Amino acid sequence: MNKLWTYLRGDKGIWVIVLILSIFSLLAIYSSTGTLAFRSGQATEYYVLKHFMVLCGGLAIMYVAHSIKYMYYSRISQLLFFIAIPLLILLFFLGTEYNTTIRGLTLPGINLTFQPSDVAKLALVMYIARILAKENNRIKERGPFLHILFATLLVCGLIFPVNFSTSALLFLTAVIMMFIGQINLRYISSTFAVCVTAVVLMITLLMLLPNDHKLLQWGRLATIKGRVERFVKPTGESHENFQAEQAKIAIARGGLFPNGPGTSTQRNILPEPYNDFIYAIVIEEYGFIGGMGVLMLYLWFMFRAISIARKCQGTFGSYLVLGIAFLIVTQALVNMAVAIGMFPVTGQVLPFLSMGGTSLWLTSLGVGIILSVSVDVQLKGENIDILPPQTAEEIAKEMGIEN
Repeated sequence: MNKLWTYLRGDKGIWVIVLILSIFSLLAIYSSTGTLAFRSGQATEYYVLKHFMVLCGGLAIMYVAHSIKYMYYSRISQLLFFIAIPLLILLFFLGTEYNTTIRGLTLPGINLTFQPSDVAKLALVMYIARILAKENNRIKERGPFLHILFATLLVCGLIFPVNFSTSALLFLTAVIMMFIGQINLRYISSTFAVCVTAVVLMITLLMLLPNDHKLLQWGRLATIKGRVERFVKPTGESHENFQAEQAKIAIARGGLFPNGPGTSTQRNILPEPYNDFIYAIVIEEYGFIGGMGVLMLYLWFMFRAISIARKCQGTFGSYLVLGIAFLIVTQALVNMAVAIGMFPVTGQVLPFLSMGGTSLWLTSLGVGIILSVSVDVQLKGENIDILPPQTAEEIAKEMGIEN
């Protein structure tokens, strides 16, 4: 075991959390893909093996990412950000449709589909962390705020037409990062108030429009209207209502104590129980105790990230860790809230548990970056309390992002 930790550097708690979630994921995927295997004519083991390979790829990405000195990600964030914008634009013209929704781009030749929003989420968080660190000396001025606001509205605005929930979560993450970065609170509060008011007015307008109005044909406005209506008044037959009802039945069947893997009955009824509603299957098979265990793993992940950020001597590393961790944990909490009926159906997957491909790899990249920061913290940990505090200029020079 000691030899293993010589290769897996960084925060051991985060490595353990990822490995536990990965094991949970394999068990849940095996239980929930029976119907999918029957429809496709494949053996259930095919999907488990496929998911296992994806997990292995994610762990490999995580390992490589945690081996790179975290300060290099400041430059990488610029490249990733300027790659993400064209990818989001291409989605409107070359996007692959799945279940009447544009889901992602398909790479020619290898038939690999990925969601540009997953790239954009990580890129924006890294880019905001860079700006906050670079502009630390004048963080209260309007310039840094407008820079971050422009980048945030650009990315969230491009994601919004195809994925409202991802756009909203990303915007919330950006606001939290600005607050942690000590951007002028007046700027943050006014921007947040304007955006929330705009969303409320938009939803109100959608509720007032008739279902056959031409405006509802743009983007996913009709989907947003339908999901809000069905959440507020869950009557009538619909795909989302059916999912939500079956998820509640799965949770009710779970009870307090675990029933054991493979005991779920709702896995044969829930559409795609291996993605959006995999948390309901976890509770059905592992009970309230299992569900709380998964929740505590994500909260533990957030706690470990906060601990790393507090000990990191560089501001860029701290903002990077908190932004990525908040994005991952918030997505997990939203997925679980949807499964238990607290939120409307959003389409957010459960990180490291839901069956996925490139989305899981990009989440792994984000965790690898957090581990990279923790490696630096550990290397300097012995003298962390006696080293003199660095000035903003020294930190910026060390990171190579001086003005």
